[in-house]
Amino acid sequence: MAAMVLMIVPQSIAQNNGYNIKITVEGVRDSLIYLANYFGDKQYIKDSTHADINGSFTFKGKEALPGGIYLVVLPAKKYFEVIVDKKQQFNMRTKMADPIAHMNVDGSEENKQFYVYLNFVQGKQKELEPIRMAYERVKENNPDSAEYYRSKLSDIDLEVKNYKLDYIKKYPDQFISKVFLASSEPEVPEAPKNVQGQVDSTFAYKYYKEHYWDHIDLQDDRLIRTPVYHNKLVSYMKNLTPQIPDSIIESAEYLLNKTKGTKDLFKYTIHYITYTYETSNVMGMDAVFVHMVDTYYKPEIVTWIDSTQLYKITERAKVLRPILIGKPAPNLVMKDLNNQWRSLKDVKAKYTVVYFWDPDCSHCKKVTPLAIEYYHKVKNKGVEFYAVCTEVELDKWRIYIKEHNLDWINVADPEFRTNFRYYYDLISTPMIYLLDENKHIIMKRIGVETLEQYLNDKLQIKP
Repeated sequence: MAAMVLMIVPQSIAQNNGYNIKITVEGVRDSLIYLANYFGDKQYIKDSTHADINGSFTFKGKEALPGGIYLVVLPAKKYFEVIVDKKQQFNMRTKMADPIAHMNVDGSEENKQFYVYLNFVQGKQKELEPIRMAYERVKENNPDSAEYYRSKLSDIDLEVKNYKLDYIKKYPDQFISKVFLASSEPEVPEAPKNVQGQVDSTFAYKYYKEHYWDHIDLQDDRLIRTPVYHNKLVSYMKNLTPQIPDSIIESAEYLLNKTKGTKDLFKYTIHYITYTYETSNVMGMDAVFVHMVDTYYKPEIVTWIDSTQLYKITERAKVLRPILIGKPAPNLVMKDLNNQWRSLKDVKAKYTVVYFWDPDCSHCKKVTPLAIEYYHKVKNKGVEFYAVCTEVELDKWRIYIKEHNLDWINVADPEFRTNFRYYYDLISTPMIYLLDENKHIIMKRIGVETLEQYLNDKLQIKP
């Protein structure tokens, strides 16, 4: 059973028929019980009630619940699932020891059939376990036996798959049938051959991605209240989409066009993509964040975000937009050790490293010696360092430069007239930006090791 983190949040409800779900769980006495629903990858509390000494309790409300898969959360966070759809007045009876095996449902044909399915799957899982253990024992040393057990495992998987297909045919209008369809995977046909008789090696990938959403209704908000949509979203964005900004943006646009007009799926997809790539540690992913903000974060679109939060998000994009990979680096004009103005854009080099550092910074004290050592290896190969000191006490700066032979371009702006911290989104030091000959950003927020690997390859320097 998966661990759950339950959250209490207000939820707007569009229906007005009310719900009345009466449940008895043998083995529960005088306990607080929760009704929760899936929402993406989390579970949220929708209602709570108290079980009497006989384990009986009722969830009741004047407004109908949004459709989806809900969870009845018992003491010790044990739970069982309930399908909530059009009919929201029904009774359930089970036992704490094994809620699935002992479940009886009255008044909801969908939940009754759902538990027939769950008992079937539970039985198949019991069959699988000894076979899987036997397979693990023999897979290394006995190929024939391993193949036998592998075949048995495949047979059971096929039984479950066929059960779902039969269920969908028998109950096409039930919500759980839509969940089964949404959970299915595209079946990739044999790759066609071209006129030369060759097979496209990328056919399977392209077909699978193109048909990935074939069986999921991206206009049905009920699916956000199941475990299905989040997992498919993550797999599509991270596993099926090449992790480069243009490809990610293309996939994001595809999904958002498909979910446009829904309330919850559209909102969830926007939030997931925006947050995922805003917080990504992979260089360049901030381009996805900026695209999302520029395209969708407008008051008439993200109506669920208040003006204060919207301002913070758009301001963050405003900072990042000029320093995306490929953009011209903001120019800096600062004074050097001789009190002479030195302009970043005037540095003549095939590659320019902008190195922000502070002589008092403990991490800088570890990185700066590595940086200067590498500079001495490449300074005659078209590489220059434009080292910006962030310290306001210039005596410390001068002393450190002299003691450590920092003979690259040293500049400082103790009065912060250039506002370099804002323009380069400088939150901590050290920080390294790598620019090309035209002072466009190639890499940013990298370590000396990454810088060295990249430049050694470009300059054909052997380690």
